[in-house]
Amino acid sequence: MQSPAEKKPGVYTYVSQWPIYSLAWSVRQDKPSRLAIGSFIEEYSNKVELVQFNPSTSDFTTDNRLIFDHPYAPTNIMFFPSGAATNPDLIATSGDYLRIWEIHDDRIELRSLLNGNMSSEFNSAITSFDWAEFDTRRVATSSVDTTCTIWDIEREAVDTQLVAHDKEVYDISWGGFNVFASASGDGTVRIFDLRDKERSTIVYENPAQDGSLLRLEWNKQDPRFIATVGMDSNRVVILDIRFPTAPLMELKKHGASVNAISWSPRMGHQLCSVSDDSRAMIWEVVRSGFGSDGADMEPEMWYGVTAQINQVRWSPVELDWVAIAFLNKLQLLKV
Repeated sequence: MQSPAEKKPGVYTYVSQWPIYSLAWSVRQDKPSRLAIGSFIEEYSNKVELVQFNPSTSDFTTDNRLIFDHPYAPTNIMFFPSGAATNPDLIATSGDYLRIWEIHDDRIELRSLLNGNMSSEFNSAITSFDWAEFDTRRVATSSVDTTCTIWDIEREAVDTQLVAHDKEVYDISWGGFNVFASASGDGTVRIFDLRDKERSTIVYENPAQDGSLLRLEWNKQDPRFIATVGMDSNRVVILDIRFPTAPLMELKKHGASVNAISWSPRMGHQLCSVSDDSRAMIWEVVRSGFGSDGADMEPEMWYGVTAQINQVRWSPVELDWVAIAFLNKLQLLKV
């Protein structure tokens, strides 16, 4: 039976067999409204499942042949970041390793397992990764061992590995060709340029004591802006990289820890944040934010559920759809 919240117009719910932690949208033009969800089971064996949404009937369909086992809970999932149907249909996951999987009509096969530890068969846990749209051979990973690694997935080889921070690196995001940012347990957001690997630029330091930064996303439409979130913090910090001394604004209307953020792929000015307060909030950050620190800024819209929301992804293709995950539910919100 559906609860009243699941019958709201513009809200569509898929109930998985497992608690959901990570999720991704496909960008292929021939596979619209396809998502992947990763489980969060406190055991070695976890799952990744492909889910197909049909906007005309509002139904979800799945295929048991397109569910695969994953060691540990996947910390991030991304489909091949190109819309062209001529590309191989690939999906990447992170956890104990970076893995690339190939999707066929009737099965999903492991294509490559990438170990960034040169001296051992064991790999430090990979906290997140970002697959470069502008050069689809390149995947950037962040790790608890303080490094960031740039992979050439065609050669299945490390392109570059940098000791990026003083503590664990929790998130990573491309900002353009050769340029990426990372967020760390040392409380800093740093920007790296692969043309000068010896140096990085600190664009933000968390003023909170022991203030680990857990989430970071570079605005792909307007690369002046980066959003970041600290551990156990109800604030979303918006950075303008041209002025690295202080944040452009802080969005403070969540009532509990923010767990994930996602920029709108189209507008470049909208951001969705989700939190332990069971709310998803959409902010009109850049335009309305000039001249204010964001402290009193209200979200443009918000949506409430019955549990803590742990993930959000804005659709890169159907631009008015946002996906959120809580408990074992995937919800698509039409914004």
